[in-house]
Amino acid sequence: QVQLVESGGGSVQAGGSLRLSCVASGYTYSTFCAGWFRQAPGKAREGVAAADCEGRGSHAYDSSVKGRFTISKDNAKKTVYLQMNSLKPEDTAMYYCAAGPSPQYYEFWGQGTQVTVSS
Repeated sequence: QVQLVESGGGSVQAGGSLRLSCVASGYTYSTFCAGWFRQAPGKAREGVAAADCEGRGSHAYDSSVKGRFTISKDNAKKTVYLQMNSLKPEDTAMYYCAAGPSPQYYEFWGQGTQVTVSS
């Protein structure tokens, strides 16, 4: 059974930084594609960043976080990270990691970690 567990969320002031981690246990697919999503109260879930499946560094970011967030992935550890710098109050949300055999099919989801940014 695959389980994704996020950590690293918390409360920070605007301009601060947080680093989220997500470990996938029991993951058996040969390709480890992973990404981060977020959902703020009353809003739809949105994609934040997607790590390049092949490890070539061609990651994708939502325009709202480009230049501030950095996604990285350790295939051997089946872990995906999200370094979040210059945080803004509008970044406040529950952050979820997702993983699967392709970026078009994130089969597995974590339970989420809360990020709260105060002004």
